[in-house]
Amino acid sequence: MVRRFRQTAQQLNLHGPEAFRTVVMASLIEKEVAVDTERPLVGGVFANRLAKNIPLATDPTVIYAALLDNRWRGTIYASDLASPSPYNTYKHPGLPPGPICNPGMAAFHAAISPAQTDFLYFVSDAQGHSRFAASLKEHNQNVQTYRQAQRH
Repeated sequence: MVRRFRQTAQQLNLHGPEAFRTVVMASLIEKEVAVDTERPLVGGVFANRLAKNIPLATDPTVIYAALLDNRWRGTIYASDLASPSPYNTYKHPGLPPGPICNPGMAAFHAAISPAQTDFLYFVSDAQGHSRFAASLKEHNQNVQTYRQAQRH
């Protein structure tokens, strides 16, 4: 695994302290979306949030923190969102202290070259894709649409 990672890191020209940050970012992107074409947009959202010092507020980090504490119950609860874990990106701005998974190449490319976008938010559309938004109002509408789709 280490040999394979070193090969990939060399192929992507990852080195130095920035390499670790890229791996962490790529791991978040990997866990957030399954559609490779959406990964650069997610990378763009994360880059925008980091630039504005807005917490990433990404569910996979909350799940990872719960898994580390052996308390993952299959659903995110308010207690999970309130966890003091440094992996809880709802409570702690910036990147978590380490990667949460082994990212694939599409996630690495998205972390290295995120899309240039005004988007600050995204949510699943309940059909395997994501809806992106630049404003909280638009995001809340997308969340409502998602919740309605989940009920049917």
